Amino acid sequence: MIRRTSLIALAACALLAACATTPAPAPLADTLARDPQLSTFNRLVAQAGLVDELRAAGPLTVFAPTDEAFKAVPAKTLEALAADPAQLKAVLGYHVIDGRVAAADVKPGAAKTHQGATLALAKTGGFVTVDDAVVQQADIVATNGVAHVVDRVLMPPKK
Repeated sequence: MIRRTSLIALAACALLAACATTPAPAPLADTLARDPQLSTFNRLVAQAGLVDELRAAGPLTVFAPTDEAFKAVPAKTLEALAADPAQLKAVLGYHVIDGRVAAADVKPGAAKTHQGATLALAKTGGFVTVDDAVVQQADIVATNGVAHVVDRVLMPPKK
């Protein structure tokens, strides 16, 4: 017969083990940096000097393109962005909106971005879209907001 104190000790050990493997809540910049499929996005955020913005109090919602999404962008476009920090910052700012918008809270309409333009948000059944991108992984929770992984790089409209 297992003693009650032994069961409590086993439960505590299991809880401690789970806590040891679950990363502590962190700001968006740090939470997204943990995701290997977002390495290009994270590198460009650092290059554009936006890490502190994604660590700020928020709340923010970030639509983070995967590495595969960046591969679909023409090489000339990426080279031009790398050579123009203001344009890179504008493109990345187009992926960020104020407020915490979970997938369940998405309503069809426009959302103003940090870049200044608006994104078209929509939800059909279980699918959330942002402009022409589809959310592949929703509701990555951070201390200062939420992120959604998208399958395309969003380009702001030309002025």
